[in-house]
Amino acid sequence: MDVPLFGDAPNKRRREINLGGNHTFSTSYNDILSEAKQRRLQRNDLKRRQDAAIRIQHAWHGHLALTNVRQALRATFEHDVTTLTALRCLVLLGQDEDALGRWSKDVSTSRRDILLQSDPSHTVLLQRVSRLLLHSLSSNARSPHASAHMDALTILLSENPHRATISQYLISHGFYPLLRQAVLQLTESVQPVSASTLAPLTQLLATPFAFDNLLPDVLSGLILHILTIPLLPNRLLPALGPFSARLPLASLHLLSPDIITHYALSSAESKVHLLANLAAFMPPRYASLPTPAFATYLQLTALLMNALPTLALEPPENKTNTTRNWGDEDEDEEPDTQVEVVASFQPKVELPQLDEKTRKRLQTLPSPDHITTILRASDKPGLLQPIVEFCFALSTVWPTRRDKVLNTMVACSRGALVRDIYRQFVRSTPLGRDETYAEVSRPEYASHWPPLLLLADLYTQALLTMTDDEFFGSTTSNPDVPRNPLSLDELAALARTLLNIAFALYWREDPDAMQETVPGLGQVRWAHVRENATKALQALHARDSRRPFAGAGQWLVSAHVDMNTFIQAAIVEERQLAQGEDGAIGGGVGARALSKRQIAYLSPRLGVLNNIPFAIPFDVRVGIFRRFVINDMERRGFTQWRGRMGTTRVTIRRTHIAQDGFDRLGDVDLKSPIAITFVDQFGQEEAGIDGGGVFKEFLTSLGREVFDSDRGLWLPNKKNELYPAPHSFATEPHSLAWYRFIGRILGKALYEGILIDVAFAGFFLAKWLGKQSWLDDLVSLDPELYQGLLFLKHYKGNPEELSLNFTVAEDEFGVAKTIDLIPNGSNVAVSRENRLQYIYLIAHYRLTKQIKRQSDAFFEGLSEIIDPKWLRMFNQQELQILLGGVNSPIDLDDLRAHTQYGGLYSDHEPTIELFWQVVNTLTQEERRKLLRFATSCSRPPLLGFKELNPNFAIRDASADQTRLPTASTCVNLLKLPRYRDAAVLREKLVQAINSNAGFDLS
Repeated sequence: MDVPLFGDAPNKRRREINLGGNHTFSTSYNDILSEAKQRRLQRNDLKRRQDAAIRIQHAWHGHLALTNVRQALRATFEHDVTTLTALRCLVLLGQDEDALGRWSKDVSTSRRDILLQSDPSHTVLLQRVSRLLLHSLSSNARSPHASAHMDALTILLSENPHRATISQYLISHGFYPLLRQAVLQLTESVQPVSASTLAPLTQLLATPFAFDNLLPDVLSGLILHILTIPLLPNRLLPALGPFSARLPLASLHLLSPDIITHYALSSAESKVHLLANLAAFMPPRYASLPTPAFATYLQLTALLMNALPTLALEPPENKTNTTRNWGDEDEDEEPDTQVEVVASFQPKVELPQLDEKTRKRLQTLPSPDHITTILRASDKPGLLQPIVEFCFALSTVWPTRRDKVLNTMVACSRGALVRDIYRQFVRSTPLGRDETYAEVSRPEYASHWPPLLLLADLYTQALLTMTDDEFFGSTTSNPDVPRNPLSLDELAALARTLLNIAFALYWREDPDAMQETVPGLGQVRWAHVRENATKALQALHARDSRRPFAGAGQWLVSAHVDMNTFIQAAIVEERQLAQGEDGAIGGGVGARALSKRQIAYLSPRLGVLNNIPFAIPFDVRVGIFRRFVINDMERRGFTQWRGRMGTTRVTIRRTHIAQDGFDRLGDVDLKSPIAITFVDQFGQEEAGIDGGGVFKEFLTSLGREVFDSDRGLWLPNKKNELYPAPHSFATEPHSLAWYRFIGRILGKALYEGILIDVAFAGFFLAKWLGKQSWLDDLVSLDPELYQGLLFLKHYKGNPEELSLNFTVAEDEFGVAKTIDLIPNGSNVAVSRENRLQYIYLIAHYRLTKQIKRQSDAFFEGLSEIIDPKWLRMFNQQELQILLGGVNSPIDLDDLRAHTQYGGLYSDHEPTIELFWQVVNTLTQEERRKLLRFATSCSRPPLLGFKELNPNFAIRDASADQTRLPTASTCVNLLKLPRYRDAAVLREKLVQAINSNAGFDLS
């Protein structure tokens, strides 16, 4: 029998092994792991319980031990409160209110010697106890022990031989923060408490003032923690005098520089209350303050105001227009711009809540008396820069009072402040230089902005009431009349600086950057900088437009931009704005609804054209204007409307041109083609088809009628320039409808490029462009009133002697009435301080308020045809040229080069040769008469005769030598008989142009 070498016997069953694992075994293994984990958790929990029990036992044993020790210390302390051992026990007992109260009462009444110990070990203990007393006082200033605590602390800080050491220790351990809490608790009702209660506290507050070596830390604590207490003078009123007298404000220049960093990050409420308290304590000290302390005060207040949100010191009360000018007090005045798009990009800032007393105290800062006091110190060495920083902050944080603040500065300094700022700071500024004009946003330029921006504001304000004689310094006959604080060369340099800054800021590709704050100027944004520079620049350019003081290229930025690229980009941007968001004409954010600031945000090129248009050459802007009109025509589906289907046909009686035009064109879309048919005095339609010329004749004839001053709608000034009549008849609904109609007709003339021979007063043209009028504009309207206002402006005596008040008298059709210029103006006397405001308001009333409704109706009609932003590309003088052509000598070479001939005539025909020879001998006045005779307008087109539409033309008119030349002004056609002699031609031509021969249909 074979025996197996390995394994079991052959008949024994082999045990099966499952290498893949048994399910029953696996389940048991998981259970074992879970059970082990649970046991581990139980052990850990048990250990935590045991450890916690041990800690509780230790704490309890410690508490018992501490209680026993405190009881022992308390027993020892009570055995004799005034011993050194008791003092040590008191320190070890810590914040034991009863023990502290008993000790402070005993030592301050019967054992003052304890507080006057000079032993060093004693001093250390006294330091610790004084700190405990301070904490007790801050936690409950109304406790029965508070008075004893203050007495003990006062003795320690004022009589102890080591009082300086103790004071330094307490200041470094929260002396003023703790006393702040005591003041707040003691005066939490903001009602005066008894002097006996407050006197010890105010004395305690002032005790560290006596130590010169501690003054920097004392001032820091005082500024940070005490002078930021709301209504501090009111809270300390019973004991305010002694406290105020001891304030170390004459050493304010020792203030730690860290205060500036702290207040850049502190809350708005803290800044506001510090400003209010400084406004209460500092002004009485101005005269005696050392220059360094005064400079530090001005810089600190400027820092505080710059760091505040706009309107934080005077929150608006349901006002939508927070930047109102002198003339905006009347209820019927409305903002000249709509809600700004850019406002939605400005972060919302929570304004601090101001109580009435704080608000009233803050209002002393921008008051005329306070500003005058500040500026009197401007001639002291080292004070000009702090004063500039203070005045700049004052003019930005009080936007509702900005104009009055600036006016006070101008009146008080009489130009000295402007001159000093320019010559000491602005003349050497790196801002706005031609070579670095685009680098205005560099952080290292931060310190250069306040002087430049304040100068721009001050000079713009001064220009409101500065006559041209003062501006150009030509009042040599009267030495009492103030002169321009800047020379003309300085003004030209300043204008160039402002131009480069404004252009760089309008040219920014990222419009959102305008809402970023300027480095170093707190809450002032780049948009504010751009607006200030633009206003000053516009005011200077307006003066230069009337009487040049800068070179022709002074106002151009041609070196900074390629004009061809600029033109194309401007046309594209205007087209995009006009199409709006949904692609419809005027839809979405329609260009017609946009203000200048909105346009600057949406379009850099149009921002330049609408705000500083003089930076671009005039002929370029005229070309852009015509291109805008062509774009508008194309959007309406036509480029040449003559013969276009859908033309509006209108019949006009020759004897009633104005009335028929008003009745039949009042609601017609004047941008569409208009075909005019004239009916003569016999009721017969005149022959011919209106291809554009008849409509031109209609506009010319209409203009002669509606601008006739006998109609009562328009009045001429001394230069025969027209402006809306100011009387009540002109404000009636029917008259206002006529103004709207005339605006539409003039808009049509501009739209079609038809020249109208009418001249408007400059102050009225300024309103087309949204600009304000100047005092010098009044001379063309009312010379006597102008001279009276100049007399008042330069009057050396007290203006109140003249018995003037803020009213204006009107006499209309024999009925006299008095109108208030400001609320309750009849009870406000004109004084030395407010006379500039009075002068401005009088001029504003006569130049603007009297004709506001008439002007608004006119502009409403004009803007239906001409987009306002197109007109804002020009100034008053340029707009007059756009309306009526160039008031310059007639260029005969240009006229001949663009003359067309008809009939038997050609350029070299003998009569034509004689004609040009004769015209060449005419005077300029006779040439103007010839141009008016043939075209109805005596001035040539602004870009030359190539722009005359249609071109000037000459056609033969028989060979009759006795016949006078005639004209068809509707098509700019001269009908010239075939004269053979130059003398005859001259005689007949001069006779015709002087006799105003009429329109000829032959």
